[in-house]
Amino acid sequence: MLSLFNCKAQTTPLYVGTYTDGNSEGIYRLQFNQKTGALSDLQFAASTENPSFIVYSRNKKYLYAVNESSGNVSSFKVQQNGLLKLLNKVSSNGNWPCHISLNRSGNKAVVSNYGGGSASIYRISRDGKLNEASQVFEYNISEQKSHAHSAQFFQDNLFVSDLGMNAVYQYKLKNENYELVSSSIVKMDGNPGPRHFAMTKNGQFMYVINEYGSSVTSIKKTENGFEQIDYDSTLDENYSGENSCADIHLSKNELYLYGSNRGENSIVVFKRNKLDGTIEKIQTMEVHGDWPRNFTIDPSGKFLLVANKKSDNISVFKIDLKTGMLSFLNSKKVPTPVCLLF
Repeated sequence: MLSLFNCKAQTTPLYVGTYTDGNSEGIYRLQFNQKTGALSDLQFAASTENPSFIVYSRNKKYLYAVNESSGNVSSFKVQQNGLLKLLNKVSSNGNWPCHISLNRSGNKAVVSNYGGGSASIYRISRDGKLNEASQVFEYNISEQKSHAHSAQFFQDNLFVSDLGMNAVYQYKLKNENYELVSSSIVKMDGNPGPRHFAMTKNGQFMYVINEYGSSVTSIKKTENGFEQIDYDSTLDENYSGENSCADIHLSKNELYLYGSNRGENSIVVFKRNKLDGTIEKIQTMEVHGDWPRNFTIDPSGKFLLVANKKSDNISVFKIDLKTGMLSFLNSKKVPTPVCLLF
């Protein structure tokens, strides 16, 4: 009995968001062994259309998913057996919702609509259900089409990355509503296409991965706003093919930064200077799959897992905690994985 308990204690559930236009039917669940890095026990957790991005409530009792093709957002209750029970579904107020995140207290969610060029704010009830949107920000203008791609809360701020407008917006919470403070926290030269971003825990630095530019824009908070401090390619100097960046994450100790390249099919590793925030490329690791979209770092900080959409697999890498570099461990077949959630 003791060995069985120890086996269960070292595993943690991993939920997988997918595209359902192929062999997938919705959200899946696996067990991840935090000692060995092995993935096992693939389960079908919930039937839902194109859950391309998923996120937990703060207490992990509920899970939220965008439904990309139908323009909805769904809330689920995490049941005792790990399967998901649909609670309710609301409109995302825009086409192709592609990202959802929650504030620290867990009572608000923000959804980015890539096709609709908008972002929507939701209040979350105590029973885990989503209310209809309390605010909707529209970004399209006659001269240019918006592609809002991700958003994150930080304290009383809300930041939204708009790939179409080449901007990261900043909002401030005032009287229960978010008001626009800046339509572009830094100037994005050319057409880099800011997609996702990672922030340090203290909010002093932000790292934006650019889909079109195959690059990372490093940003520092100043007394009067923000300034760009670095701009780095995500590609190996010998790679000359097409590429489209996707996701970005800091290591748990914030000494390293990781980004995914779709085309080069790699994870780029940067070493980060904690004092001035600048980064230096130290590794390009092939993902052992095709079209790496979202990736995540496990709760222990020792493993990095990559969702390879086109090759139907999740690749697991060991993180060298002294150097930040990756080494490939194993791969698990899962239909069209695009989002990983611990």
